[in-house]
Amino acid sequence: MQLKRLARALCVIALAVPGMVKPSPASAEVQIFACEPEWAALASEIGGDVAHVYSATHGRQDPHYIRARPSLIAQVRQADLLFCSGAGLEEGWLPVLLQRGARVTIQRDQPGHLMASEHVRMLNPPSLVDRSQGHVHAEGNPHVQLLPENIAFLATELARRLTVIDPDNAEMYRRQLSIFQERWKDATANWMERKSHLEGMPVVVRHEAWAYLFEWTGIKQVASIERLPGVPPTANHLQLVLELARNAGAVAILRAPYEPSEGMEWLSDKAGIPIVDLPFTVGGQEGVDDLFDLFEVTITLLEEVRDQY
Repeated sequence: MQLKRLARALCVIALAVPGMVKPSPASAEVQIFACEPEWAALASEIGGDVAHVYSATHGRQDPHYIRARPSLIAQVRQADLLFCSGAGLEEGWLPVLLQRGARVTIQRDQPGHLMASEHVRMLNPPSLVDRSQGHVHAEGNPHVQLLPENIAFLATELARRLTVIDPDNAEMYRRQLSIFQERWKDATANWMERKSHLEGMPVVVRHEAWAYLFEWTGIKQVASIERLPGVPPTANHLQLVLELARNAGAVAILRAPYEPSEGMEWLSDKAGIPIVDLPFTVGGQEGVDDLFDLFEVTITLLEEVRDQY
């Protein structure tokens, strides 16, 4: 009876004291804070039953523009591992979270600090970084989740980090990694065969977010509706985009779930091409519940565009 009272008292204290780790379910030994849904999904694959994974954003949010809410601060204080895209994608809010009581073990240069962009080849690093170029990322394009080989590389790195942080479950992480990599290899082989038929397909985008998908599939971006990264289009720029789309024979305008339709509907009507919503990340569309769904649905939607033109 006294032990039960003591346990209840400890729970009350944990809830009342800021920054103190709350009791986790018995099976959850490692707390993982993921900045984006794709990394939460990968962490769930590798972490298995011993990891509790929290995603700071969902699939219909733009990760550039998130507030450092108290709820996020509370979650990051409990984290044993931080898993984010990096390359400046979260620059407007992640530094605040890390300054507000996050453990030393998830700060930069620690095993619990994992930035995806630091472990894969970055595309499109700018030659010049200043305000006149719009919202550019000095390290390169941070949307690295849309290249299957990046997912495979990061799964291996994540498993390595987890074995360092939680050596008691190292064998389980290695087993989870092996299972995931085998499934990913088989799925990627199927996607590789299908994506070859997309090569050269001309499209228009809203934002420079699809570089990794385009490099992998060979899809050709012929214009961007944004005048500069993060800068809304002007009437003159939209007219230029229309000319580029017509000259290149663009077949679709691709849109991520959180992107505004400003300029897209006008262009779609004038150019006679559809706006195609792609999931972009896990949870970006209904039924896109994991990384396998993300690529399967994306390729299927692009195949439908190809077949209509």
